[in-house]
Amino acid sequence: MHELSLLNDLFKKIETVVMDNNAERATHVTVQLGALAHISPNHLREHFDQAKPGTSAENADLEVHLTEQNHPQAQDIMLESIEVE
Repeated sequence: MHELSLLNDLFKKIETVVMDNNAERATHVTVQLGALAHISPNHLREHFDQAKPGTSAENADLEVHLTEQNHPQAQDIMLESIEVE
C-alpha cells in the first residue's frame, strides 16, 4: 500500500506542474526512486502505466533513476523533471 500512496502523490505533483505551466499534458516524467521505497523500477512503471489513463500524463513516458540507500529520501519517489506541452 505504501507504493500506492507514493504514486498518488506523484500524480498530484504532475497535475500541479501541468496546470502551473498552462500546459495540456505531460509528455515525459523523470523520477528518482528511493532504494528503500519497496518497489522496483519495473513495478513502478507498471503501476504508472495503469494509473495514467484519464490524467494529464496519459501519454507520458516514465524515466526512473534509483537513489542510493543512504539518500535522505531513500523511501520516496521524487519528481525530478516533467516535459509538458
